[in-house]
Parts: sequence; structure tokens; C-alpha cells
Amino acid sequence: MTELQELRRYRRDLHRIPELDFDLPQTIAYIEGVLASLACEVTHPCPSCVCAFFDAGVGAVHATAIRADMDALPVEEKTGLSFASRIPGRMHACGHDAHTAILLGTARVLKRMEKELPCRVKLIFQPNEEGSDTGGMRLTQAGAVDDAALILGLHADPDVAAGHIGITPGAVTTARHRYEIEFFGKTAHVAKPQTGRDALAMAVLAYDAIELMQTRQIDPQEKYLCCIGALNAGEVDNVVPDYARMLVSVRTFDLKLDAFICTRIQEIADGVARQMGGTARVTHHFEALPVVNDSALCREMHRAVTDALGAAFAVEMPVKMWSEDFSYYLEKVPGCFVGMGVRNEALDCTSALHSNYFRIDESGLINGCKVFVQFVMNYRGQEVSYGSYQKENI
Repeated sequence: MTELQELRRYRRDLHRIPELDFDLPQTIAYIEGVLASLACEVTHPCPSCVCAFFDAGVGAVHATAIRADMDALPVEEKTGLSFASRIPGRMHACGHDAHTAILLGTARVLKRMEKELPCRVKLIFQPNEEGSDTGGMRLTQAGAVDDAALILGLHADPDVAAGHIGITPGAVTTARHRYEIEFFGKTAHVAKPQTGRDALAMAVLAYDAIELMQTRQIDPQEKYLCCIGALNAGEVDNVVPDYARMLVSVRTFDLKLDAFICTRIQEIADGVARQMGGTARVTHHFEALPVVNDSALCREMHRAVTDALGAAFAVEMPVKMWSEDFSYYLEKVPGCFVGMGVRNEALDCTSALHSNYFRIDESGLINGCKVFVQFVMNYRGQEVSYGSYQKENI
């Protein structure tokens, strides 16, 4: 079995067993099974997390860390693939199965060449990138990168051609801020609406005010997103509803703008509720900072891609309105987060992330392993021999 075939096997095995948040027993068991055959040091700094170490005994205090996320999404798969999800209502629709497969493949290469490693390498398999109270936040709180000098990560990118690596210094993904806005009023018969306090009307007024804020109170040159994704109220047609609930997603690169939007949402909710004789409650969760790549490490990554694959495989990664909890690691150590190209029009691998039709071109997975290993060796001034990781496998 070639290395690419092995990566495909890892990815497809994981794709069949998508699990959510921190509840990843099958995924963890699979990863630990692969690592057990490598006889590496394994630790669990927090629940549902696995860290694996590879060390040539050089005595380095700080490691080069490489992270992959493992969790899936509550999405019903509709790809029709032979290895589609076996769990109804769950799917690896964001490529985390590919990320994990790449890191497992990287582990195999690191073990094979462990005596040549110029530094300690730490692989971090992280839970719950998608949810609240994210795995990245918990891991940094648990000290998972306190022993690291830098950290690397990647994400499947359907905007980049398969096998190519997208690299951009500076901010590449947004902060993520979620809001739940609840309005409380009083029910009434529709024949006497004046005796009630219409919570739905409060929500509609808030919707209009938030949209107006975006067109009249925020610089139109700002790059941000403020989307009202859900509004629920009422049960029947002849009762004034006493409760309404609105969900809002805010993405920003500028934390000052994020703070302004947060303040205005609270003011708007309180103001429209008071106008209608009701009350409002705003609950918000700040879930990720912007991912800001270190410029020097981006140069090193570009060199690693060029050395491992050729200069043509290093491309600019389009800045994303996604968010990524990789940002929590970057509060502690410098890092580089890249896009792993998975797009191939001929194979119909073009769907966006989080789509229930999301598919990837697996042929480029091997390039992620090559680049990670090349970076480790280059960054300490050494060259790398991949053995069976040859360009004909691309």
C-alpha cells in the first residue's frame, strides 16, 4: 500500500464515523490505534484530546507543534460516496477527517525518520473546533502549547486547487461572536392587540435596526459579517406572541469593530423592547479571535512547499470570513495556518465547507504530510528524504 493509499484509508475510515464536539470515542480510539503502532509518547492534556511526541533525543525544550481538529458537524450527508457517514445527521462536512488523516500520515513519516529530527515535534489532535467552549481554548488553558516554540495548522480549502498550499501572512480568518437575543412580552387575542406586548414586533424592529446599523453606522470599507440567521416567534395566527428569539452571527477582523457591534446590538434590543413595553435579554459568546499568521513563519512555509513540491504549489490563500479556534494557540506562540487545496472540478469537488454535498480530491492529501515534515527539517536547517513520499504519488 502506498503512502497516499494509506492516507485515503485513514480519511475514509474517519469519514464513516463522524462525531461531535468533545464526544469523540470512536475517533480517539482510531487515532490511538494508529499511534500505538508507532511507539511514540502520547498524552491527553484535556478530555478527548490526543498529543503525540516525536523526539530524536536532541533535548530541545520547546517543540514544533502541528495541530489537526477531529470533530464533525450535525449535517446530513448527501454525497452518495461509498464511504459516506454511517451516523444519521452527522457528517465530516468541513474536512476535519482529512486534517486528522494528514496528521496521522505525518506521524508515520516522523517515526520513520525520528533519528534525523532536529527538534522535538508535538502533534495535537484537537476536539470541538466547531462548537462553543472550543477545544483550542481548552487546550491552551491546559498548557498544551506551553512547551511549543511555534505551531502549524491547515484547513481543507475548496477555493484552492487540489494539492496546492495556500499561504498568506497576517490575518487570514475572522473573530467569531454569536448572539442569542430574546424578547419577552405579553400574549393577547389578535382582536385586542393593544392589551398585549408583541415580542415578534420587537424582533422585527430589532432586525431592521441591526440592518440599518450596518448601512449607516459602520464604514462601508470595513470587512466584516453580521448575519441574522434565525428568528422564531409564535405558534398560531390569532395570538399576539409573548416570546421571540433571534440568532446572530458576527465575524470581524477588527476587535474594535466587534466591540462596537456588541454594544449596538445590546442597545438596539433594549431600545425596541422598551418601545413595545417588553424586555430583552442578550446572551453572547465570543468563540474565536482572528487567525493572524506570523510573517517569518509564512516565509518558512513557502520555502517548505517549494522544497517539497515545487514553487508552483505555493499559492496565496484567499482571506476567509470563516473563523477558526486555531487563533487561541496564536495567543501563546507564533504560528502559520495554511489552506490545503481540495478543489477539482473534474471530480465534482467544488462544494463549499459545511455543505452536505462537500467532497474533496484526496490525491493532494499527501502534500500536506510532505510540507509539514519539510517545514520541521528546513526550519532547523536540515534537508529531508521522504522515502516513498515521492512526487509521483501526488
